[in-house]
Amino acid sequence: MKNKKKNSDDQTHYVPLYMCLGIAIGTAIGAAADNLAVCMPIGLSIGMCVGVIFDAQNRKKSKDNSEDSNDEE
Repeated sequence: MKNKKKNSDDQTHYVPLYMCLGIAIGTAIGAAADNLAVCMPIGLSIGMCVGVIFDAQNRKKSKDNSEDSNDEE
Protein backbone atom coordinates (compact mmCIF):
# COMPACT_ATOMS: atom_id res chain seq x y z
CA MET A 1 0.00 0.00 0.00
CA LYS A 2 1.08 3.52 -0.64
CA ASN A 3 1.96 5.61 2.35
CA LYS A 4 0.01 8.82 1.90
CA LYS A 5 1.53 11.59 3.98
CA LYS A 6 -0.54 14.58 4.92
CA ASN A 7 0.69 17.84 3.57
CA SER A 8 0.77 20.80 5.95
CA ASP A 9 -1.62 22.60 3.59
CA ASP A 10 -4.26 19.90 4.06
CA GLN A 11 -5.16 21.03 7.55
CA THR A 12 -7.83 23.61 8.28
CA HIS A 13 -6.71 27.12 9.17
CA TYR A 14 -9.02 28.71 11.71
CA VAL A 15 -7.48 32.18 12.16
CA PRO A 16 -8.93 33.78 8.99
CA LEU A 17 -12.33 32.23 9.65
CA TYR A 18 -12.58 33.50 13.21
CA MET A 19 -11.12 36.89 12.24
CA CYS A 20 -14.00 37.35 9.81
CA LEU A 21 -16.54 36.16 12.35
CA GLY A 22 -15.09 38.47 14.99
CA ILE A 23 -15.24 41.47 12.67
CA ALA A 24 -18.84 40.64 11.73
CA ILE A 25 -19.96 40.23 15.33
CA GLY A 26 -18.02 43.32 16.43
CA THR A 27 -19.57 45.34 13.62
CA ALA A 28 -23.08 44.18 14.55
CA ILE A 29 -22.57 45.01 18.23
CA GLY A 30 -20.89 48.30 17.36
CA ALA A 31 -23.73 49.34 15.08
CA ALA A 32 -26.30 48.45 17.74
CA ALA A 33 -24.35 50.26 20.46
CA ASP A 34 -23.49 53.19 18.14
CA ASN A 35 -19.79 52.70 18.89
CA LEU A 36 -18.40 51.01 15.80
CA ALA A 37 -14.84 52.30 16.22
CA VAL A 38 -14.40 50.43 19.51
CA CYS A 39 -16.40 47.24 19.01
CA MET A 40 -15.04 46.23 15.62
CA PRO A 41 -11.37 45.99 16.72
CA ILE A 42 -12.43 44.22 19.92
CA GLY A 43 -14.33 41.65 17.84
CA LEU A 44 -11.31 41.24 15.56
CA SER A 45 -9.00 40.68 18.53
CA ILE A 46 -11.30 38.13 20.12
CA GLY A 47 -11.70 36.33 16.77
CA MET A 48 -7.94 36.18 16.27
CA CYS A 49 -7.42 34.76 19.77
CA VAL A 50 -10.05 32.07 19.25
CA GLY A 51 -8.60 31.22 15.82
CA VAL A 52 -5.08 30.88 17.20
CA ILE A 53 -6.31 28.59 19.96
CA PHE A 54 -8.14 26.31 17.49
CA ASP A 55 -5.14 26.33 15.12
CA ALA A 56 -2.83 25.26 17.93
CA GLN A 57 -5.17 22.43 18.90
CA ASN A 58 -5.45 21.36 15.26
CA ARG A 59 -1.67 21.32 14.85
CA LYS A 60 -1.27 19.32 18.05
CA LYS A 61 -3.84 16.74 16.90
CA SER A 62 -2.27 16.39 13.46
CA LYS A 63 1.19 16.07 15.02
CA ASP A 64 -0.06 13.37 17.40
CA ASN A 65 -1.77 11.53 14.54
CA SER A 66 1.35 11.62 12.37
CA GLU A 67 3.46 10.29 15.25
CA ASP A 68 0.96 7.49 15.81
CA SER A 69 1.00 6.52 12.14
CA ASN A 70 4.80 6.48 12.16
CA ASP A 71 4.80 4.18 15.20
CA GLU A 72 2.57 1.67 13.40
CA GLU A 73 4.98 1.24 10.49
